[in-house]
Amino acid sequence: MRILYHLPLSPYSRKVRLVLGEKRLPFELKIERIWEQRPEYLDRNPAGTVPMLQEENGLCIPDSWVICEYLEEAYPDTPLLGRTLAERVEVRRLVVWFDEKFGREVSRNLLNEKVMKRISGRGNPDGAALRAGYANIRTHLSYIDWLAETRQWLAGNMLSMADFAAAAHLSCLDFLDDVDWARAPAAKDWYARIKSRPCFRSLLQDRITGINPPAHYADLDF
Repeated sequence: MRILYHLPLSPYSRKVRLVLGEKRLPFELKIERIWEQRPEYLDRNPAGTVPMLQEENGLCIPDSWVICEYLEEAYPDTPLLGRTLAERVEVRRLVVWFDEKFGREVSRNLLNEKVMKRISGRGNPDGAALRAGYANIRTHLSYIDWLAETRQWLAGNMLSMADFAAAAHLSCLDFLDDVDWARAPAAKDWYARIKSRPCFRSLLQDRITGINPPAHYADLDF
């Protein structure tokens, strides 16, 4: 069986889970507590990060971007990077936007401070980081709202990896009730559509000890 090493509230792990699910590729989930730095895991992934995908033939693929590019090449029947060169540029641009810019300005400040520090025993959240994360998410949510209002999907006319990258980050923050959906009605409608897809079901079942998601988190009608 294909194995995905992950953490439940890692947006990068969630992006890969969504891509695997959309491509209808069966896989088993294994939680990897990266702060423990298991030698067996480091032997296969020296960076010690999640996600890492282990194929049935033993091939180990680290990093969400590398994994998603691999899945697109190895299993092209459900294309998620676009069909034309221009579409692929826009999809990749937005994936980088969410995984790097959104990740640095929002997810790192909120998820790392509120969740990762807690579960890895690294102390209390930093107030300045939290304030920066809450301020930055408003700007990003406005941008997502504009994309959702002017396009069928975030990168254009087809569902793509850009939608899954954005939804992966937002779903983690929505678990913490940190997304003010009332400020972005078009983004809310887009998110309701994407979280109703079958590939999203396992994400909505994730739970973290000591943290309860809001009632709307798993509600497909929002």
